[in-house]
Amino acid sequence: MAGTQRYLRYIIFAFICLLLVFFFSSSPVPSSRLQTASEIIKEQGSKWKGSSAPTSADSGVKDVSSQPNVSSDKETTPNTSGHRLGETAPGERMNATFVTLARNSDVWEIARSIRQVEDRFNRKFNYDWVFLNDNDFDDTFIKVTTSLVSGKTKYGKINSEHWSFPSWIDTNKAAKVRDEMKQKQIIYGDSISYRHMCRYESGFFFRHPLMLEYEWYWRVEPSIELFCDINYDTFKFMAEHKKKYSFVLSLYEYVETIPTLWDSVKTFMQKYPQHIAKDNSMSFLSDDDGKTYNHCHFWSNFEIGNLNWLRSQAYLDFFDHLDKDGGFFYERWGDAPVHSIAAGLMLPKNELHFFDDIAYYHVPFTHCPTSEKVRTDNKCHCNPKDNFDWNGYSCTARFFETNNMQKPEGYEKQQ
Repeated sequence: MAGTQRYLRYIIFAFICLLLVFFFSSSPVPSSRLQTASEIIKEQGSKWKGSSAPTSADSGVKDVSSQPNVSSDKETTPNTSGHRLGETAPGERMNATFVTLARNSDVWEIARSIRQVEDRFNRKFNYDWVFLNDNDFDDTFIKVTTSLVSGKTKYGKINSEHWSFPSWIDTNKAAKVRDEMKQKQIIYGDSISYRHMCRYESGFFFRHPLMLEYEWYWRVEPSIELFCDINYDTFKFMAEHKKKYSFVLSLYEYVETIPTLWDSVKTFMQKYPQHIAKDNSMSFLSDDDGKTYNHCHFWSNFEIGNLNWLRSQAYLDFFDHLDKDGGFFYERWGDAPVHSIAAGLMLPKNELHFFDDIAYYHVPFTHCPTSEKVRTDNKCHCNPKDNFDWNGYSCTARFFETNNMQKPEGYEKQQ
């Protein structure tokens, strides 16, 4: 009897095991995934495209000093050996700063960005950081950011004249444009603050009293990511190689946001021919020698540049001309095409630089070095499959062609 019961228990146990195996083997496996940058753009359809692209007086200033941590155009940025964690790089520093336009509500997003920059670069160089806001920074923002930056942190309030409608703008006309863009579902099309931001980044950030102390800047925005170590001084590289503007990502601008921008640019070129560089990058900006704009631009949420160039009479004349035409409010001109067109036309092309080894992410695009050696040497953690450089919506290939630069090995696999 006992033996029969024992066998019965074995049979029941085996039956339960079979049921469990059947349950797990037949359960559905989640198949959802994050969209790639290409898929995000494709969803925009014809909203995001270029001509040849697929359908795509008073300022409040606070200076809070944190204790610094102790312890030819085919040229590429140097590959130097890494520094040990906490070790400060030797040598003199450039007159340079990071700069961020942010609000108090951005504190945790910008904290993430600061950690990225500090861990990958600035812990070795201890450069300052300037934060600008159209309002006063609160104690939380100041405490958090000061604790994270290895150099000095400085906090400035934007002059109200630089963050408002200028006197020559018809605000009723501007409001009508915003309503129309809202109906067309154009990104930031109905935003007033976004337009103020674009205008400020285009023509005023480099004139803020805090920024007047510096010659070089590196723009950083909230929630960015750096994927590779940067073991050399990028500011010194720019100065030694006579570069004035740099980028890591380029793409086509929304056609609907800048319908008359190039008309304004052509009028500027006719009015100020002395400001146009002889060996410029017109072929990056136009497919027909300047008759039309192909909508290529450098993505300005990352840029390292020379402030003296932005403060030059040539650039100021350019910005004032565009500003008077009203496109920042009557359309939705972005600072990215404004900076890009200015750099492309008014700087010799050998003064522009592509930082291939600065692997970078800003939603939804990633720049990940194509070269496996670059990724390995710089301890990169980006997925090369996410690299946007050779995507059909990117303009980086055009930059290489404009400058007769050899594309990196393996780029064809990422097209």
